[in-house]
Amino acid sequence: MRIEAIATGRTATEAAATAGDLVRSAARDLAARGVPLPALEARLLVGHALGLSREVLFAHPRRPVEAAAAAAVDAAVARRCGGEPLAYIVGEREFWSLPFAVGPEVLIPRPDSEAVVETALSLLRDTTRPLRILDLGTGSGCLLLALLHECRRAAGVGVDRSEAALAFAQANAARLGLDGRCGFACADWGAGLTGPFDLIVSNPPYIDADGFAGLDATVRCFEPRSALLGGPDGLDAYRALAPRLARLLGPGGLAVLELGSGQRHAVTRLVAAGGLEPIGVGHDLAGHERCLGFRPA
Repeated sequence: MRIEAIATGRTATEAAATAGDLVRSAARDLAARGVPLPALEARLLVGHALGLSREVLFAHPRRPVEAAAAAAVDAAVARRCGGEPLAYIVGEREFWSLPFAVGPEVLIPRPDSEAVVETALSLLRDTTRPLRILDLGTGSGCLLLALLHECRRAAGVGVDRSEAALAFAQANAARLGLDGRCGFACADWGAGLTGPFDLIVSNPPYIDADGFAGLDATVRCFEPRSALLGGPDGLDAYRALAPRLARLLGPGGLAVLELGSGQRHAVTRLVAAGGLEPIGVGHDLAGHERCLGFRPA
């Protein structure tokens, strides 16, 4: 399902006089559609469409814009007014202060998922030693690549069942100069992999059926359903992961799993049945329980 984009008020052949005019017009259109932070998003969309940094756009608001370039701005603003996520339009999202290429094939990295990285680094304690890291359901590769960025002697493997998602992860690894320390495999939750790994991380789909129906349309209609919906109760992915974690972890290994609101106890029971014990809870920016750490029992 896709939300139909709306027109933004100018014809494709009608150029705004300056870049500043385009930003102001875009901000009005976005505000009229209830887009959060319309002024900021307008600058990002116009800068992307014109190939200008925010700094250049801010410093040169009277820069003239030709009709073809204005039409590109119109198209980008129309996509955003139609509900498409900003990250998909500009093709990038920042995570852990690193740039990640994204598209409709991958879940957009969220700041709340940085809790997984923070918790993993805290539980590891010594991040200078050689480590072998596994990211199950890697998507854009954001968790694995953020950890490799911090753990300079680590190597890792990212697994996803989507070939299209893996293409983004591979491209992001190359862009960040980390492709020499990681590889990617198409598999279903680690099936066919052999350990041992020192650290396993995962942000599995954990939204239940009712929660999915209530998601904002920007998320529900554009981001990959398979990366969001975790079955009727949101726990299907954890049921698949739980029996594999102990087999893949080495002695003293750690697993850190992202989870949804109110899922702590249910996830703990599932993972404990697979042979791991909980050792820590990570919280997101709002203070909610966002991830759980485990080790072999």
